Amino acid sequence: MSDKKIKQIAIYGKGGIGKSTTTSNISAALATAGYKVMQVGCDPKSDSTNTLRGGTYIPTVLDTLREGKNVKAADVVFEGFNGVYCVEAGGPSPGVGCAGRGIISAVQVLKNLKVYEELDLDFVIYDVLGDVVCGGFAVPIREGIAEHVFTVSSADFMAIYAANNLFTGIKKYSTAKGALLGGIIANSISAPYSRKIVDDFAALTQTQVVGYVPRSVTVTRSELQGKTTIEAFPDSPQAQVYRELADKIARHEHSTVPAPLAIEELRDWAAKWADALVALEVGEVRDSAQSI
Repeated sequence: MSDKKIKQIAIYGKGGIGKSTTTSNISAALATAGYKVMQVGCDPKSDSTNTLRGGTYIPTVLDTLREGKNVKAADVVFEGFNGVYCVEAGGPSPGVGCAGRGIISAVQVLKNLKVYEELDLDFVIYDVLGDVVCGGFAVPIREGIAEHVFTVSSADFMAIYAANNLFTGIKKYSTAKGALLGGIIANSISAPYSRKIVDDFAALTQTQVVGYVPRSVTVTRSELQGKTTIEAFPDSPQAQVYRELADKIARHEHSTVPAPLAIEELRDWAAKWADALVALEVGEVRDSAQSI
């Protein structure tokens, strides 16, 4: 056991945005770079770590606690690809209780068992649902558990809306020593305008884009095999994108308080981009017609 400082990171994102895919590939990339990594899935679906474990589910912290037994580390911590330690917080029984309770319970159990210290970890990465529906999802920010927060977002409005809400939470808790924002991970970036939209949002909210992840069939093929891209196609361009992103996050030290937009400002900004895209589409059609 060592007294080294463990770097704790929270990655948020709207459901379906590719947050868990991105997080798992970052974890896998850090592990192959020689770091000791734990990924804590904080989504009630409990599928954050699936691709790190060949597509299999693991017992969750909440389910284990519900069994009423004295929980040991071996009951909730499982090894995955390249030694990544996997934990799933879990959620309540359907229709009962707060979905964020799993995060609170998982953090407390891991803390009581001194798991982070015993495993001599370099990184703990929390994969957190960004559609914040109760206070539990804010725990990694509010309690200062994570040092740095990153959000996965595409250029779609609802993903940016969720990111902006997250920024509001970070700003609120920053005065109480909560976690600060490291930046945006732009996911599913395929068209040039997608990158421009995310860049513009980052500039307006006084943050940065730490990496651009293109949409790729390689990711789909990997997940159909129950694997991360890092494991399934380590020599692919997509795997290199994840390795570069993981390296940036590993080296990241300075996070800041973002400047979220008011809802009216966000709506006005979105409307301007909608008009800009119409103009761009008309221009592309005109250019295409002239080339015939």
